[in-house]
Amino acid sequence: MSMKTMSIKQSKEFARRKARRIGEPDDDDDFLAREMMDERPRPLPGQFENCENCNKRFTVTPYSKTGSKGGLLCAKCSKEVGDQEKKSQPKKRGPRSARRQNQSDLLDGIAQHGALSLAEMCTKKVADNIQDITEFGDLPWQLLQGLSQILSKRRAITPRTLDLFLRPDLSFIDIYDSGKLEANDFQKIFAFMPALTRVNLRFAGQLKDNVIDYMLENHRIQHLQLDSANLVSDSSWRTMFEKLGLQLENLRLSNLDSSLDDESIEIMCNACTRLRRLKLTHCWKMSDRSLQAISTLPLLEHLSLDMLQESKTENLVELVSKTGTKLRTLSLQGFSTADDTLLEMIHDKCRHLFKFRFSDNATCTDRGFTQLFETWSNPPLEIVDLSSTRDIDNANPDGPTDATGLASNGFIALMNHSGSAIRKLNIASCRHISYAAFDHVFTEGKSYPKLRELDVSFHTVMDDYLMGRIFQCCPAIQQVVAFACFSVRDARVPKGVSLIGGLRTQDPFLEEA
Repeated sequence: MSMKTMSIKQSKEFARRKARRIGEPDDDDDFLAREMMDERPRPLPGQFENCENCNKRFTVTPYSKTGSKGGLLCAKCSKEVGDQEKKSQPKKRGPRSARRQNQSDLLDGIAQHGALSLAEMCTKKVADNIQDITEFGDLPWQLLQGLSQILSKRRAITPRTLDLFLRPDLSFIDIYDSGKLEANDFQKIFAFMPALTRVNLRFAGQLKDNVIDYMLENHRIQHLQLDSANLVSDSSWRTMFEKLGLQLENLRLSNLDSSLDDESIEIMCNACTRLRRLKLTHCWKMSDRSLQAISTLPLLEHLSLDMLQESKTENLVELVSKTGTKLRTLSLQGFSTADDTLLEMIHDKCRHLFKFRFSDNATCTDRGFTQLFETWSNPPLEIVDLSSTRDIDNANPDGPTDATGLASNGFIALMNHSGSAIRKLNIASCRHISYAAFDHVFTEGKSYPKLRELDVSFHTVMDDYLMGRIFQCCPAIQQVVAFACFSVRDARVPKGVSLIGGLRTQDPFLEEA
């Protein structure tokens, strides 16, 4: 064996070629070495060479590809060969989207176990092919609602798809994402559907005064929900309240930052005295004057407020004092400075509540919550949200001696009062509830037969043992949210229950038969 042959066999190029030809008839080492010896030396970078395919003269670079016959290829031919190789390679399968979709559904409150129903599968199939649909026909209103929700989530409500929902025989319209609709599209809704009594338009950023004027030609509207209608002026709101007047029974307005001031609210309360449900959230121009006006509504049964301007506790107390006796649901969010006198007034006046939300408060004390629930003559609550009622001094993580917000005693009093009927409970970020309080509430032998949804996020005392006690004491539980509960690691989750959060968010279903 010559020295040249030996040096070839010791080269890296020889090893690479041999690895590619193992198993072939001509994989003999000597044959391969002779073949490499007979090849013409590869030109060095910077030298000129003729392309093996097109015979074009080009400058050799370190990246020049080798052709099928051993020659070099120019840049154009190298690109063509590379494209052909990419096409011939099998496509790599992307990550499965099922887990991501499951997580998305869980965060939307959807916990699907088992196969979809036929109606659900058909609805999803229609949504997947919405661009090919020309009309919905006589679909039941329940399916229309489902389609509107799916398409809104996908941001697929456009002027074309909107036409599919316009049926003159219907008395309602629900569009959960109107972000792609223009003023003419909103006007078209009221032109095609003259029998409307219930209107629900979310993210209606292009709804303007002329649309409100056209809407008011329909004197049947009784239930109105508008979100983000920031191009509607104060004068238009006032005109609307005056014209709708006594027929308006349900009003929900949200995310209004440039209109709907105190004077507009006062006109609403003077003209729309038959209002039974009122929801005003994130309306920037409302102040204490609005609270005083709302307190004059005589028939109010459902009240939800979330104001951005700071309000005085005495105005809230007056509001509850005048409206509390008839209220069935009360939601007060963002009133961070309201104190225990408000809880005392709720205790004294509210006797018919089944839903109570009082969140984002940093002033009320645990003693106030305890006194509210211990001797309250109100029937057991069904829906409770007391999230983020806690001390917010980061320098004192344990909080003051007299605990601020819903703490251990208040939580125990709440469950003693409403545990038999409560269906949804949100105590997220009530960080002063102790481990012992959770252990007492969910101890062996206690049962909360109707509790289906529970949010205990940001309770760092929550662990696998307490989570197991929750599953034992709540036979109807369907969903537990436990974000930032870092000690929840390997909780045994019963079949049919969704655990969202903890340290195993990527693996939320640990189902046991």
